[in-house]
Amino acid sequence: MGLISELRRRNVLRMAALYIVVAWLIMQVAEVFFTLGDLPGWTGRALLVVLGIGFPIALIVSWIYELTPEGISIDRDPRLGESRSRMVGRRLDFIVISLLSAALLVFAADKWWPRGSTVRSIAVLPFTNMSQDPDKEYFSDGISEELLGVLAGIPELRVISRTSAFSFKGTRTKSADIAQALNVAHILDGSVRMFGDRVRITAQLIDARTDTQLWTETFDRKFGDIFAIQDEIATAVMRELEIRLGEPKFRVRITSPEAYEIYLRGVYLAQRGTPESLQEANALFKEVLAIDPDYAPAWDELANNYVWLAGFGFMPFERGFGLAREAIEKAIAIDPKLAHPHALRGRMALGIDYDLPAAARHYQRALELDAMHDDVIRGTAVLLISLGQIDKAMAFNEFAVERDPVNPISYSNLGQGYLFAGRWDDAIAACRKGLVLSPTLVFARYCAGEALLFRGDAALAVKEFEQESLESMKLVGLTMAYHALGNARVSDAAMTDLVNKFGDSWAAQIAYAYDFRNDVDKALEWLDKAVEYKDPGVTSILLGTLYFPNSRMDPRWEPFLSSIGFSSKQLAAIEFDVTVPTWSRAAFVNRGR
Repeated sequence: MGLISELRRRNVLRMAALYIVVAWLIMQVAEVFFTLGDLPGWTGRALLVVLGIGFPIALIVSWIYELTPEGISIDRDPRLGESRSRMVGRRLDFIVISLLSAALLVFAADKWWPRGSTVRSIAVLPFTNMSQDPDKEYFSDGISEELLGVLAGIPELRVISRTSAFSFKGTRTKSADIAQALNVAHILDGSVRMFGDRVRITAQLIDARTDTQLWTETFDRKFGDIFAIQDEIATAVMRELEIRLGEPKFRVRITSPEAYEIYLRGVYLAQRGTPESLQEANALFKEVLAIDPDYAPAWDELANNYVWLAGFGFMPFERGFGLAREAIEKAIAIDPKLAHPHALRGRMALGIDYDLPAAARHYQRALELDAMHDDVIRGTAVLLISLGQIDKAMAFNEFAVERDPVNPISYSNLGQGYLFAGRWDDAIAACRKGLVLSPTLVFARYCAGEALLFRGDAALAVKEFEQESLESMKLVGLTMAYHALGNARVSDAAMTDLVNKFGDSWAAQIAYAYDFRNDVDKALEWLDKAVEYKDPGVTSILLGTLYFPNSRMDPRWEPFLSSIGFSSKQLAAIEFDVTVPTWSRAAFVNRGR
């Protein structure tokens, strides 16, 4: 009897087919449970290894034993077992065919039926400006962003962040390609036209998987009806995606049409992120507040701009952060359920006041109000790093990338988080991904250079630092890298330049560079200056074990940490137990507008 015939008689081939089909079905079911249970990736790989090991064992058992009506027995006499083998074989054939049919159904459902993770997901693309005046683009962009904010208030709906959605502005990319890049099932886009005191908005909802239009409507109304139009569009999206949400669906804060148009112009300018555009935007927000002093979003935008201007040294720290505090408190007093001002409170408490317990309270409240807000997510990660909860911080950074997959800042933040975790290669990869998306991305070159420096590649680090667009950080990096290369002359020259140009705004980074050069006295001297100047950089460089390695050995270090609330004992006493939000469990967003 040949080997193939014997394998058939002993039903080994049938057992192999049966095992493969069953193993595949097990992996499909396990994938669902692993996703719902938010289990780590290694659990799936471990199951695959176990099933792989079991395959040859099943074949060996099938060769040695046979399944009979009386049970399992050793296959001793081929002549006596042929009839029984044929009977068992027919049963196995039936089982294999049945399981193959089930497998085909699972495969078909996986390929053609919408997955739960993406079926209720959407990207709001920037609406096209159809007005005769091209300068009205601020309005079409603003309407798109406001719609995004309204839809983000629906817990059952996964909404991609603005930066990623707007990255396709002006391109001819197909809806299916955009959906694949952003991992969403639906696209909302349209056009806006302003003429006189009227506005015409056309919106359409597209199922990107089939490139079919699910809904479209044109709204031709007076400009004062703009808020009602936004709510009608959001309601239509909910209806088409079969989302049921009890009242209230979302809160709409209405202001005068004049104030609202000026507000959208300010938001549009602020998105450019330059010192000049931020100042121009603030002037517009002040115009809004002169018309409607109780318009909380304008106070929030004003506060955010002041934080950026002061934080990057474009206006005096004390004045900038003082104005930011006033605006923050105004926004919260008017609308306590507006999440972003609470996050700004947390940012100020952490970076300016060095009050980590207060920062934890403010970020906790911001998360309760809006767990999907980009600044809330990023700020929470920074605070977790400050508290030494690096792994949890990385989970928030990774979630930010998932939610905003083509936002370069998300990758820069992720790279910085990997730095704190000591994952040099991952930090370099994340920062370079951010640079692919935005070649002039601030801080990304520095982040990659620092990772190279810690990895021991000082020469490569110099090349990265040289390309950093933020001059202050470029000088910090060059000071350290040339010191590591033993070139004291160039390192000293970079340090002198750094101190002369940025001594009053980047004191913490100067202290860090001095510590890297093993000048502990200078490092501690500049740290004291940083605290005096209320430099937000203090909290970002006192974390982990990779920063200030020389100063940590000095007896003055622990008293310094205690004086600003950063000792190990003080950090351990702070309660901040948060979990990464999921798309289905996101906190309800109360966005005032």
